[in-house]
Amino acid sequence: MDTVLRDVRVIDGSGGPSYRADVALADGRIAEIHRETDGGPRPGAARVVDGQGLALSPGFIDMHAHSDLALLRDPAHEAKAAQGVTLEVLGQDGLSYAPADDRTLAEVRTQITGWNGGGPGDTSVDFSWRTVGGYLDRLDHGFDGNGIAVNAAYLIPQGTVRMLALGWDDRPATADELARMKQLVAEGLEQGAVGLSSGLTYTPGMYASDAELTELCRVVARYDGYYCPHHRSYGAGALQAYEEMVALTREAGCALHLAHATMNFGVNKGRAPELLTLLDRALDAGADITLDTYPYTPGCTTLVAMLPSWASEGGPAAILDRLRDDATAERIRRVMEVEGADGCHGVPIEWDTIEISGVADRALDGYVGRTLAGSAAERGEEPWTTARRLLIEDRLGSTILQHVGHEDNVRRIMRHRVHTGGSDGILQGHKPHPRAYGTFPQYLGRYVRELGVLSLEECVAHLTGRPAARLRLPDRGLVRQGHRADLVLFDPETVAAGSTFDAPRTLPAGIPHVLIDGRFVMADGRRTDVLAGRAVRRTAAGRG
Repeated sequence: MDTVLRDVRVIDGSGGPSYRADVALADGRIAEIHRETDGGPRPGAARVVDGQGLALSPGFIDMHAHSDLALLRDPAHEAKAAQGVTLEVLGQDGLSYAPADDRTLAEVRTQITGWNGGGPGDTSVDFSWRTVGGYLDRLDHGFDGNGIAVNAAYLIPQGTVRMLALGWDDRPATADELARMKQLVAEGLEQGAVGLSSGLTYTPGMYASDAELTELCRVVARYDGYYCPHHRSYGAGALQAYEEMVALTREAGCALHLAHATMNFGVNKGRAPELLTLLDRALDAGADITLDTYPYTPGCTTLVAMLPSWASEGGPAAILDRLRDDATAERIRRVMEVEGADGCHGVPIEWDTIEISGVADRALDGYVGRTLAGSAAERGEEPWTTARRLLIEDRLGSTILQHVGHEDNVRRIMRHRVHTGGSDGILQGHKPHPRAYGTFPQYLGRYVRELGVLSLEECVAHLTGRPAARLRLPDRGLVRQGHRADLVLFDPETVAAGSTFDAPRTLPAGIPHVLIDGRFVMADGRRTDVLAGRAVRRTAAGRG
């Protein structure tokens, strides 16, 4: 044996009752589980960790991560490793870096600078790949061939695929263009992607019709993948948007995973039960549905995402041209403030809910941590004037916190039988959302220990076994003999998120040890130099 985790409280990821045991590891897998009731000799090993007072669970799976470049830029990646995350699902919201050609890669790098960095002039990542397989190979190589901090799976980004096949036009795809998109999706799945994502409030993915999305989902279904949409509205049309996703995936015969499944803005206060009823009816009728949420009320995205979709047609250069034109900018303002832009989920924007969390140009740091209403008042101008200036000067790179959520909705949704955890963590910016550093200990500390919204066993299942089942990972997500030794040791009495809105990069407490393939990536609360993470690919036999 390589390692024994002695006298731990095993919370195995199934949702069943916990038990005390010694857990022995060998060759990256769980070799033996010796319960305290088993009798006989206890396993020994060269390394024995005293687990008194600690719970042992499978490693946490972040079902909605924005670490696409962070994993290639930061070998420590403490934001996730210190939380006990052993696997992240990348390629979210329909926008990422593969598949691509030179033109598309340059455009998407500019578009999502606020999410990941990597904009024009950023040389911290080499961007040597152009295919999904090439990106996964780059993750495997990691740092000098030694891998990355945590494991990563990848969703094919539908917006990037559309950008590659027909550019930024707001129009139906031709038959040839649709065939090209289907080919790109099939190739990405064959190269190891686990499914398809969409960002249906982000351009150009939002220009796709239901018929187009259904055809892409048929391809995903053939490969036993899943569709993960950021759907068309989390505001005025939220329930209709959820219904749309359920219907089109049922038509396509495709599994559905609803990204950051929230009910936000004043129009949806107290309406979580309506969403859950919709999902229960579909599940009872045979639909294959899961969802993820983060345990906070504010959302986080880019400022440019708030614009109406017509203002974003043509890509970043066209957006900036429209913003610089006074007449067009006035049209944009009216849609955003009076009518409700589709980019803002059909709800008229409330500038006092929009807090700048990061800027691409550090010369603009004075905006960070302030609402746009507050910054505008200081300058004696209207909020749109301030927002417009910031978009232009920061070349669309600004990120925001959007304070529009409801605690009761958050709690009700996280209790649901198909719920999983996803941080939606954006690591860029001077003052990012604390969910990037705190999601998983926030679940365990605040929502389990302090509030009792979930039992500890149930919560761990939401964060481990259930997402592993969605990803079709037969040897992860449970503490079982023969399973991969991706494991977390934490103290149920002290585990807590350290990150706050004022200090968002603070590491959590109460998670001393994290292992991937039986190797300690966190030991005694400190990051080791181990790079045990690799790309987790879909395989012909399922996923592996």
